[in-house]
Amino acid sequence: MSADPPARAGTAPRTCPDRLRGDKAYSSRDTRAYLRRRHIKVTIAQPEGQKAKRRRRGRSGGRPPAFDTGQYRRRSAAERCVSKWKQFRAVASRYDKRDYIFNGTLAVAAVVIWLHDTVQEPSETP
Repeated sequence: MSADPPARAGTAPRTCPDRLRGDKAYSSRDTRAYLRRRHIKVTIAQPEGQKAKRRRRGRSGGRPPAFDTGQYRRRSAAERCVSKWKQFRAVASRYDKRDYIFNGTLAVAAVVIWLHDTVQEPSETP
């Protein structure tokens, strides 16, 4: 006798992001084509070498890819946040093996970072 699995409440989990924000290392034509096929919006800066090659090819080089500076700034902010998290040894080396404990470690690190960034040290005036 086999039992049916319980029905899942709600909608299916997301498997595809709406947008990808990447740095210049991900600016290849193949990467952009793959993301375009999957209908994922892209914000990736283009290296100077790719820009120069497109200009050398003239009309056959094609249009430059769309680039949203505001979205790219958001990527930079997220990257800076992750690098601040990595200053904590437990986060960088992933000592915590269980997911919920690691998330707690991230939360504690985020609070410490927030407190450090918001509290201003008194300036020394003679």
